[in-house]
This record gives sequence, structure tokens and C-alpha cells, in this order.
Amino acid sequence: MHLRRSSARTVTPPHPAASRRLGPAPVRATLAALTATATATAALLLTACSADRPAATSPGTTAAAAAAQALLSPLPRATPPALAPYYRQHLTWRPCGTEGFRCATLKAPLNYAKPSAGDVRLAVARKKATGPGGRLGSLLVNPGGPGGSAVGYLEQYAGIGYPAEVRARYDMVAMDPRGVARSEPVECLNGRAMDAYTQTDPTPDNARETEALVAADKKFAEGCGTRSPGLLRHVSTEEAARDMDILRAVLGDGRLNYVGASYGTFLGATYAGLFPSRVGRLVLDGAMDPSLPARRMNLGQTAGFETAFQSFAKDCVRHPDCTLGHQGTPPSGVARALKAFFRRLDARPLPTGDADGRRLGEALATTGVIAAMYDESAWPQLREALSSAAKENDGAGLLVLSDSYYERDADGRYTNLMSANAAVNCLDLPAAYTTTEQVEEALPAFEKASPVFGRGLAWASLSCAYWPVRPTGEPHRIEARGAAPIVVVGTTRDPATPYPWARALARQLTSARLLTYDGDGHTAYRRGSTCIDSTINAYLLKGTPPVNGKRCS
Repeated sequence: MHLRRSSARTVTPPHPAASRRLGPAPVRATLAALTATATATAALLLTACSADRPAATSPGTTAAAAAAQALLSPLPRATPPALAPYYRQHLTWRPCGTEGFRCATLKAPLNYAKPSAGDVRLAVARKKATGPGGRLGSLLVNPGGPGGSAVGYLEQYAGIGYPAEVRARYDMVAMDPRGVARSEPVECLNGRAMDAYTQTDPTPDNARETEALVAADKKFAEGCGTRSPGLLRHVSTEEAARDMDILRAVLGDGRLNYVGASYGTFLGATYAGLFPSRVGRLVLDGAMDPSLPARRMNLGQTAGFETAFQSFAKDCVRHPDCTLGHQGTPPSGVARALKAFFRRLDARPLPTGDADGRRLGEALATTGVIAAMYDESAWPQLREALSSAAKENDGAGLLVLSDSYYERDADGRYTNLMSANAAVNCLDLPAAYTTTEQVEEALPAFEKASPVFGRGLAWASLSCAYWPVRPTGEPHRIEARGAAPIVVVGTTRDPATPYPWARALARQLTSARLLTYDGDGHTAYRRGSTCIDSTINAYLLKGTPPVNGKRCS
């Protein structure tokens, strides 16, 4: 099991007709409620990982204390002469996707420190404002991940599923970040190798299994270094945020209007920190806390998935098809039943009918369950999948959920979501852990945070220890002093971006207004809450931010 950091999978919101990681959930189209991305987008590789240097963020308080002091500083307002050609470029738009969409290619410097060293070509899509009332500019959207395709999200959901009044006033715009999807994608493993990687035992019981897990992480990292050696050093969130400013200027907008979900909130907040005077109307939904070192981030997400599982467990036992308990079974009993199920799969995987011969072992089953935690509308599908596994020895349902999370199609092909997710995470933050001994020492804390998922998520935190390039980022606060009001949205039982992260980001951003959704799932906008939707729509259309601390259900 190798999870993304967060859809918005730190993904893509679910389609409103079905109702959130979309919100940005990593669980995409196969989940009844999800469209284009999750997470999503999504999200996660639950590690904000990094390279091959000693982990400054290993257990201890030094890194946390340093992050409390570090601050993302704004860039100079004047455009450096070396970047002027990028800011003055003209886009050539061509029809793409469904009717009304146009696509173009934006150039940005591969290395902002050396703009003459070459370009990176970034895919952009747009659907122009459709109605009367006066155009308000462009609205850039990002579903999260890191690694979720923003262009795919726009074409499959936002460009047709956002409120009609928003689409009438804004040109809906998306850009795949560098290294993602159509923007010179990072590549690591082929489909067959990815199949082996995703089936690696996530909870090693002995030295042999631990060595196998380490070998899998090393093979994945080596594949990324071999297939994408130059790009791998230049896919950081800060670089992607600078690309967004070039796009803003090329589109003719004086300020950036933006809706980002899950990891997209980190991208949007980074933009605000670098260019506070160019912030327009920013919505950061399913917020991340940039001040957290990787270990604390991973531990927080582990607790978030436990919170989501508790809600699922309480709901599950109310239904006759719940094979993990019955009316009156407490969540702890449901958790024990699920853990026992995972142990059985570890010993004897189930058939799935998969054309490539894959069987459902602990790794794929755990990923399938976690995928459904992103959106409560997927809970019935999860109950059905668990019932088929328990009563009919059929693992197909859970395999579908797992494949949707990893974005694997029926022909065994993967999108580059997982590759891009790791590449960005491992560049943005020093690794959570760099040795198996450190993970073993951390196991009690992770298992306390989540008796169900803690062990597997602790071992997932090791995945960036063997990365072929060194990290360029560190934990830091973002204040964005002087920025226009920014709406930060948090969901109280969000699994991938726990609610305390939204509160923390809102405290950091000097102009933030915290909007709370009291509910389940990943992200809040367009997930069925009239209160949330009307509040965000009023902000986007009228520039009226909510009162700080407003709560919705």
C-alpha cells in the first residue's frame, strides 16, 4: 500500500449530482460519486517525503521548532528581466475535449534560478465565461494530489459541474502542474512493475518482508531517477506556484482567482505567500498546514483516516449488509473485524477475476478501504465489496476501489498520478524517516493514532527515504501579508486533510477567513451543503468573504 498525500488522493471533488476527496478525493470515476480526479486527486503518498540526506524531521522537536520560525517570503513585485519573455508570451488556443473547451501550451523556465537553462511545457485548458452579468476574469482550479490532472478535472467536472452562475462570470481555467499528466509527466514504473509495487505487503512481519518493502521503495525511486532525471529536481510546489503567476499574467488577469482542493490548498497558499499583492479571490478547500514536518503530517493524516473510519463503522452496523458487525457493535469491534480480515488476506489472498491474474491481498484491500474513506457516498460500495469478499471469496469489488485510487485502467495502464505524487512530495519536504529502525520506533504512535491503518501508514512514511534527488523545501509558515481575504475551508471529519490543518492555515494567513463544514468526507465545496456552496459562491461572485469562523452542516 503506497498512499498519496492529498485529492484533493492531499484530488478531485465528487460530482454534485452524486452527492467530497473531491471534493478532491483520490477515488475517481469508478467510485459512484467521483469524477475526473481525487485527490485526486488526490492524494496522498501519505508522506511529504524526500531524498537521500539524513532526516531533519525524524522524531524530536528540532524540525518542528525550526518550522515555527521559518516563513515563506514574498518575491519582489517587479518581474525579473530574465523572466519577462515568459510573462509576455501569447498562447495559441485550439479546440480540445468536449465542445467549448480550448487548450494551449504555456512555457515556463525549468529552473527559475537559471531561466536560460531550458523550458518546461505546461498544458492549459479554458472554457470561456458563458453568460451575461459581466466577466470577472479567469478562475483557475486545481483538484489536488499532488499529481491530479487539473486539465482533466476541468474538462470532466469543473467546466461543466461548477455552479452555472460561476461559469457564466468566469473563464474556467486549469493547468496541469509541471510533471503532472499532460505537462511533461514524471514517469517511474511501467504498468506491470506498478502492479507489483502496489501489492507489496504494507505491514511487514519479519526481516524478509521488511527487506521486500524496502526493495520495492528503492525500485520505484530508481525508476523515477532513470526515467525523469532532469525534471525530477524541478517539480516543487513553489515552482508550480510561480508557473501559476506566469499563467495569470498571460491570461491578462491582474490578480489570481483560484479554487484549490486538498493539495491544491498548499499550492494556492504558496502562491499567496509568494505573490500576496496578486491574490484575488482564493478558496482553499480541505486545507493543508505547510508548517508541519513530514512525520507530524503523516501522523495527523493517520488520525484523520481513523476519524473517518469511526464514522464509517458507526454507519456500517446500521445496515444488514455490514459484514464487520451488527447493530450495537462499537467501532472498536468493527475495527477488530477489519484487521482480522486484512490478516486473513495477508495469509491467503482472494481471487478477483482480474485479467492479469492479480489477487486481493492485504495491500490492495487496505487501499480499497482507504479509498472509500474519502467520500461517504462510497460507503455502500465498500460494504458491498466487503460482503462479497467475506461471503463469496470474491475480491473484485475491493480491487475496483483500489484501482480507482491508483488510477489504473482495465488494460493495466496507470496514469502518472502516483509518480508525480511522490516526485512533488519528496522534493517539498525532508523525509519523515530514513531507516526501518526509525519506522519501528514510530509504530506505537501510529497504531495509537489508528489501530486499523496505523501500521501500514507508518511504513508508507518510509517511501521517500531512497529518493534520487535531495529535497529543496522545508516546513514553513505562510502569512501572505497584504493579500486580499482568502477563504480557508475545513471539514470536521476529513480523512486526508484533518480539520486541525485548516485551523492552522487560517491562523497563519493574515487575511484568512475560516469556513467550517461539520461533516464527513474530503473537502466541502459542491458536496451537498447549501450553506457551504452559497457562502463560497457569494465570495467568488461578489467578493464577499464569510465571517471568520462560520460553520455549516
